[in-house]
Amino acid sequence: MISTALDSLQAWVMLGLSVVVFVTQLVALIDCARREPRAFEVEGKLTKNVWLIILGVATALGFVGIGFYSGLGFLNIVAVVAAIVYLVDVKPRVAPYSRRPPRGGSPSGW
Repeated sequence: MISTALDSLQAWVMLGLSVVVFVTQLVALIDCARREPRAFEVEGKLTKNVWLIILGVATALGFVGIGFYSGLGFLNIVAVVAAIVYLVDVKPRVAPYSRRPPRGGSPSGW
């Protein structure tokens, strides 16, 4: 009885962790898609297209890895590391190059 409850709890924890991993990968992919391609080159990082491929594959692995028992554990760890590297290292470097609309109304100031 206790073993069954513990197995069930572990399965729910793994499901929660796999959802968190997938969301992290998805956030990294969406953020990368919104960045200026030139910013990656100026900062000496891999090109935007390369990052989009890496993060796209990582997100796909994260999506497939959602579930109570997934056989992609190691690949999903590698995939989430790629997303974390993007979010921690690349994103802060390319963020200042983003186009942002002017605040406070129209560009003419009216």
